[in-house]
Amino acid sequence: MRSDMYSLNGKKVLITGGTGSFGNQVVDTLLTQPDVKEIIIFSRDEKKQFDMRNRLSNPKLKFVIGDVRDRETVFKVMKNVDYVFHAAALKQVPTCEFFPLEAVKTNVLGTSNVLDAAEENSVSKVVVLSTDKAVYPINVMGMTKALLEKIMLAKARLCQSGTVFCGVRYGNVMFSRGSVLPLFLEQIQRNQELTVTDPTMTRFLLPLPEAIDLVLYALAEGKNGNILVRKSPASTIQHLAEAMIEIFNHKKGIRVIGIREGEKKHETLVSVEELMRAEDFEKYYRIKNLEQVNYDRFFTDGAYKDFPTEGYTSENTRRLSYEEIKDLILSIKEIRSISG
Repeated sequence: MRSDMYSLNGKKVLITGGTGSFGNQVVDTLLTQPDVKEIIIFSRDEKKQFDMRNRLSNPKLKFVIGDVRDRETVFKVMKNVDYVFHAAALKQVPTCEFFPLEAVKTNVLGTSNVLDAAEENSVSKVVVLSTDKAVYPINVMGMTKALLEKIMLAKARLCQSGTVFCGVRYGNVMFSRGSVLPLFLEQIQRNQELTVTDPTMTRFLLPLPEAIDLVLYALAEGKNGNILVRKSPASTIQHLAEAMIEIFNHKKGIRVIGIREGEKKHETLVSVEELMRAEDFEKYYRIKNLEQVNYDRFFTDGAYKDFPTEGYTSENTRRLSYEEIKDLILSIKEIRSISG
């Protein structure tokens, strides 16, 4: 996939949750395009905005303090915007488990506010960011992300303004905030054991630049109601921890703590049911959904004969070798800067 297949000439881009890992990386990428008119960073953390403003010091950036839960503010910030990346979310599984209504307010109602505002202001395209945890969800974070996808699909079918609504779905983004690699690094720096839930647990591994590439590809090629899924290799948590131990020559080893509430042993990026209507490309799947409200097709008519034997999961995807895991970890600049 290529991230140069779209034009930002004279365009205004809005990024909700724009000070997170995704926001920082995608802004760096967008600023390489000289013709982009303006990039609006919409988030609620003034300290992160302050740090980002100082790091980039670019007149094309506009920082707006606000929360996607605040419908009035979202409608105001959306005026004259061409493209929207909707990344604002509560993403920590334990936090969402303890405070499920807060997750609903941000991930579900906040998403509804963003999509309604985009339709009202005739935004050209909205790309919403989802996760493998939205497939067969067992925790609140996954459930609310699944609803985010359904809200986007409903909006795609009903929208009258011409706005294109689509989404992307990917697995663990390496070294994103709250992921396991920063935890392992912190434990190494504190000279502690690395805590592993289940050594055989598998997770998709996706470097952040590849996640950005998928989102920019969706901006260029995503059709109304599409969900684009980046194919990714996987690793066991055990091998990921062992690779970190070797890279840093860590002596404390690993401690198995057991599977925590709300965790799966393996994650799914595309369900069995979705594979029936998905297009399979070299590096991604395009999940196509009903493009309009068609009650006959939904309630009484079918289009598919057989279920695939299995979905696309972290158990059956390509398993990274130990050397590949180390190479992937060392491709992260934060790791390289510390490991030497």
